[in-house]
Amino acid sequence: MPIAPSRTALIDHLVRTRIAGDVATPRENNLAHYRSLAMGDRLYWLGLELGNRWTDEQDVLAVMADRCGVNDDPAHRAGQDTIDPELTVAGLERMAAFLRKAAEGRQRVLFATGHPGGLLDVHRATAAALRAAGCEIVSVPSGLRADEGSVYQVADVAVYERGATLWHTHSPAPMAAILDGLAHLGLPRPDLVVADHGWAGCAAQRGIDAVGYADCNDPALFLAEAEGTLQVAVPLDDHVADPRFYEPMTAYLLEAAGLPVQG
Repeated sequence: MPIAPSRTALIDHLVRTRIAGDVATPRENNLAHYRSLAMGDRLYWLGLELGNRWTDEQDVLAVMADRCGVNDDPAHRAGQDTIDPELTVAGLERMAAFLRKAAEGRQRVLFATGHPGGLLDVHRATAAALRAAGCEIVSVPSGLRADEGSVYQVADVAVYERGATLWHTHSPAPMAAILDGLAHLGLPRPDLVVADHGWAGCAAQRGIDAVGYADCNDPALFLAEAEGTLQVAVPLDDHVADPRFYEPMTAYLLEAAGLPVQG
């Protein structure tokens, strides 16, 4: 893990590696997802219950422009889209406040990712830092199944496995399996969930404090943050070319939270 960069240096790094700034996700894909969410496709709700509050695609676009930094022009239908790196860093700082609170209160924290190819090590390093600070990292019950696959932990991070491969998934079912499994065993639910995709959405919908990462084509988590259901949605490209590009970002997050960086 590198030394935490300054805020300015981190913003430069985010833009250079396309974690933010001119990101790889095309405008067409973003708008297609916003439209699908507005039309009520549950695949894009990420475990949240949005009711009929977001049936206008333009309302979704307005929130995404405000909280993620995509182009706010409805006439911009194709080509490059953006994530504002200032919003990424601001999101990290808001997340850091929840991590600091968790450490101070020795909270029970659950980590999970639907993007193991990109964000697994971000979550692993954060879990290690909270464990070193005295938090309990929630252990996932054994034998959990969801969506015809298995749910278990790798390096303190819950993941979804199918066919001996860790899968990229937006589904809320794996998180639901964990929370239901804990309840079945009479174990308390987490005080805080740090996740992404449907893992974060499901936890937030169940009333658990949840913070997470979200790409510019995953509007549901930003809508949930706007409504106060999700505590923090950090905007970023959640699968860049090299997962090591996230290391300066993670170091910045941990320093902002006052947490020790673990190897």
